Amino acid sequence: MKYEGAIFRPPSEAGSLILQISVGCSHNRCTFCPSYKEKRFRIKTFPEIKEDIDEAAQSDWAIERVFLADGDSLIIPQPRLMEVMEYLREKLPRLRRVGIYANAKGILKKKPEELQELKQTGLGIIYLGVESGDQVVLDRICKGTTVEKLVQAGKKVKEAGIKLSVTVLLGIGGRERSKDHAIGTGKILTEMDPNYVGALSLIIVPGTPLAEEIERGTFQLPTPFELIEELRIMIEHTTMHGLFFSNHASNYLPIKARLPKEKAATLELIDQVLAKKDPALLRPEHYRAL
Repeated sequence: MKYEGAIFRPPSEAGSLILQISVGCSHNRCTFCPSYKEKRFRIKTFPEIKEDIDEAAQSDWAIERVFLADGDSLIIPQPRLMEVMEYLREKLPRLRRVGIYANAKGILKKKPEELQELKQTGLGIIYLGVESGDQVVLDRICKGTTVEKLVQAGKKVKEAGIKLSVTVLLGIGGRERSKDHAIGTGKILTEMDPNYVGALSLIIVPGTPLAEEIERGTFQLPTPFELIEELRIMIEHTTMHGLFFSNHASNYLPIKARLPKEKAATLELIDQVLAKKDPALLRPEHYRAL
């Protein structure tokens, strides 16, 4: 496989073949994200992609899942995407599901029938980085979209029958917008009703614009227990029918809850941790990672 630069994938795609069909991120302006800064966005040619698929097909690995990288490959024009999807089906007979990263712009550019076409050829899940349901926060981190467009995009994915996995970021509003961010994010998750939510905790990466804001004193990162309080408020304001995770390596308090069934028990667990405020109950700082 011919990869260009560092490759990123969702934790749930750990067992998948990672097929890089685009390089970098078409937006690439979010202030907190260092992931694709060394790359200039481009769409790979079909011969490049075909060569990688052929290599995978000749391996001894029984490939059942494929993840299409890089950062927002759904933005690729439909003819190229369909070409890739159809060739995957042809060459990988055991393939059960294809996953892909997307942003709101990429989803909204697709017609409903185009998403249906992709689903019929194997696209089973779309990963959408929401980060926050607070428009003030979205603007500050240069997300390049609105709450309304994110909701519209999320609903469009689900209406096409494709599973929706959403990522949100604890701490991205700073101490100043923590409560507004938590409440707004709970509301946007309620409107979207995604199948999965992954709540990650913000880790500041040197060299990013957000790291520079911290150096200037214009952004204050919440403390570990303030992040957990933010998580509590977020879950309290979320009404959805799916799995809510905060068990990523970045999080201080791992949570996995099926909502709404386990909402009350999850809030009770968080309340117990907040009441004790014992650092021993949290993931140690040196174990946290992106």
